[in-house]
Amino acid sequence: MSRPMLLVFLLLILIITSQFEWKQQLVRDIDATPNVSEKQLRISKREEAVKEKIILSQEKNIQKLNELVRSLQEQLLECRSSNGSANSTLSSLAENIMELERQQILED
Repeated sequence: MSRPMLLVFLLLILIITSQFEWKQQLVRDIDATPNVSEKQLRISKREEAVKEKIILSQEKNIQKLNELVRSLQEQLLECRSSNGSANSTLSSLAENIMELERQQILED
């Protein structure tokens, strides 16, 4: 074989092998793409699970706060009613004292 033919032959071999390498890289990239999307799906699922846990804990805290508010409202009502009964007792005592004073004035 002459030198130019040998060079052409080597050039063809080089082109053919480089195409095989490119195809293999493309196949690897295509295979890697689902892995990346699967990882992204797993990450997004984990993020959603964490968000759901946060929401659930916040809902529990809200329920506890609502229970505390109800309890405080009941205590306030009890205080108002006891305060009202104490006021009525005081007013009746004051009326009794005034009545007794009138009677003493009338007796004198």
